[in-house]
Amino acid sequence: MGLKDESAVIDGVIWKGQANRLAFAPEDGIEVIATGKLTTYPGRSKYQIVIERLEVAGEGALMQLLEQRRKALAAEGLFAEERKKRIPYLPRVIGVVTSPTGAVIRDILHRLADRMPSHVIVWPVIVQGEGAAEQVARAVRGFGAMERGGNIPRPDLLIVARGGGSIEDLWAFNEEAVVRAIADCAIPVISAVGHETDTTLADFVADMRAPTPTAAAELAVPVRAELLAMLTQTSLRTAQAIRRHVERLAERLANAARLLPKRDSLFTAQVQRVDDLAERLPRVLRTRLDLAQSFFAQRTGRLRLDLVRSRLSDGQTRLDGLSRLLDQLHPERPLERGYARITARDGKTLVTVASVRKAKAVTLKFADGAVDARVEDAGKASYPKSRKSTPKPGQPGLFD
Repeated sequence: MGLKDESAVIDGVIWKGQANRLAFAPEDGIEVIATGKLTTYPGRSKYQIVIERLEVAGEGALMQLLEQRRKALAAEGLFAEERKKRIPYLPRVIGVVTSPTGAVIRDILHRLADRMPSHVIVWPVIVQGEGAAEQVARAVRGFGAMERGGNIPRPDLLIVARGGGSIEDLWAFNEEAVVRAIADCAIPVISAVGHETDTTLADFVADMRAPTPTAAAELAVPVRAELLAMLTQTSLRTAQAIRRHVERLAERLANAARLLPKRDSLFTAQVQRVDDLAERLPRVLRTRLDLAQSFFAQRTGRLRLDLVRSRLSDGQTRLDGLSRLLDQLHPERPLERGYARITARDGKTLVTVASVRKAKAVTLKFADGAVDARVEDAGKASYPKSRKSTPKPGQPGLFD
């Protein structure tokens, strides 16, 4: 870097370790006080100063640098009101980024305990000097990276706080790393840096600014006693409102009931219709029953007639069969096949030789007539004249 005044310039060198310990980031145009050693650079035979300490020359210069940085970040929209998040009314877990040994953390915890005991997680950081800005930015981003449901509960609200001091003491909260970490944090952030009159860039980018760390605790949670009283009053007002509403509804119902017609007049027509239907019902049922009985009688008659016809048909079939069987078994039927039946003169059928010999006189009955015969011995018989015409040609005699 180059250090120059109105009439001269000299090269300045600062080692990395020294640069990391600076309270501000060197920029063009800043008026500074540099303390170090004058040395020469052998390669070019030029003088240079090895800077051991670098300070801003006066509070006015720091304020000018702060204003320049504020305008640059504001141009990016980091301080816009529309991007600020709503502070939760009753956070379950509160994360605090501050020094663990100062009075700030004690004031915050004491005020939270008085108003609303809460679960507080402290991320310890240094709040001024070398590395303060990096630690604060890392703490804010660390809280924002926590996952819900993890071993350590994720805060619902963050408080970034430190006590009062000079502009140099508060400079870590003006660094761009801290401002961008707060802007990127998904958790709502309350900035409580310094006293009421102190202002840092962290206050501009935070979702809410508190004038003091104690005030930040008051903004973070309501008073438990006041909350209980408010709930009690709300409960009473709700009960009264419900009671008044019910009373108004009952009054409206009573007014509406007076306008309604009497119950008897409402149902007169229906009662008369029911009486008429009750009177007509037995007649209708009797008519339906008569029709059903007539229909049943017709169907029963048809069924019986069909049954009789079926039985007559079956009987006729059986009678025809028996008639055919009787015809086949009739004693005259064999005569048609050339046989003759021998009977005594009294008509008794003779079926043995002994009965024929005993009868002496017999009648031989053929299919077409009868012939009387006389038995002379066992082997011969005489034949009187036939009572009918001679047998048909070709028909053999019984004893031929």
